[in-house]
Amino acid sequence: MSGHKIMVIDDENIVGKMIKATFERDGYSVETFLHAKPAFERLKEEKFGVVITDLKMKDIDGMEVLKTIKKESPETKVIMITAFASMDTSIEAFRKNADDFFAKPIKITELKDCVKRLLNESE
Repeated sequence: MSGHKIMVIDDENIVGKMIKATFERDGYSVETFLHAKPAFERLKEEKFGVVITDLKMKDIDGMEVLKTIKKESPETKVIMITAFASMDTSIEAFRKNADDFFAKPIKITELKDCVKRLLNESE
């Protein structure tokens, strides 16, 4: 089921591994990427229900990731995560059509509830 596919883009390997392990235990299919470019290539080949992306990465800004995904695949839900949360960045993310926004460290139960809600909305 393509709606139950999740993509994680975060330049911290540990974050992707943690999210992947958590969601795969719940039966989701999860692919992780350390860089945005290969993630964008993968999005052209496959539909993902949800993309979870970091805001601050070495190669690309998360806002740019958000903009690209919403342009290429408007039905894909995008969740922003960041260790640099501020009211300004969350407002900017929502203005650019982010579906949700989490500060790190992420409360995994809240992230799971959010993903489930977003996937239910898109069915």
